[in-house]
Amino acid sequence: MTQPSDLARAVEACLFAAEEPMTHQQIGAHLGDADVREALTELQAAYEGRGIVLVERGKRWQFQTAPDLAHLLRREKEQLRRLSRAATEVLAIIAYHEPVSRAEIEAIRGVQTSGGTLDVLMEAGWVRVAGRREVPGRPVIYATTGDFLSHFGLETRKDLPGLDELKAAGLLDPVDDAYEDMVAQKEEQLAAAAAAEEIGEEEAEAEFIKDNNSDTEDAAMLENRDQSA
Repeated sequence: MTQPSDLARAVEACLFAAEEPMTHQQIGAHLGDADVREALTELQAAYEGRGIVLVERGKRWQFQTAPDLAHLLRREKEQLRRLSRAATEVLAIIAYHEPVSRAEIEAIRGVQTSGGTLDVLMEAGWVRVAGRREVPGRPVIYATTGDFLSHFGLETRKDLPGLDELKAAGLLDPVDDAYEDMVAQKEEQLAAAAAAEEIGEEEAEAEFIKDNNSDTEDAAMLENRDQSA
């Protein structure tokens, strides 16, 4: 077995001691600002096929039990975290359309979303506040977390099943159609507002011209009356 490099050994020790997954920048900072990307690749190859593997989840690195051995370490009594249907729908919408605001989530679902539903997802560590949308009211927007990717065994959101796959399975038809309807509705509202504004400007211009014509006619009548007198 090839002896790992000193840097790879240092990275290995750093990850074993860490309380949570780390980015390569964080690992490098612990090791004197070293570039550890090659060392991580080296370690990942060294652990391949063993009982513990090195994985990257959401740009964070961690050791975990090999997937094919996970069943050996499960306890007989597991406390499963079961999400309600509402929480599952909200999580799916955020994962596929992030970042999204609560109003956008409600528009897609077609029903009001309880604040408690989002709280549950944030307490689980799967959803986070991702800032505010720069529109009037500056609503809070939500996105998924690295823990979400890790829990579902995804490296990035690109590994999520495609919408076409989910639609083929009949899982996302209502959500997908509702999202498209929401986008179309917004476009129609913007077009209607622009048209109304344009009509308003035309009416104002016509009223201005009418008032000017009326003033001109009044002035002409007064001049004619003065000449007659």
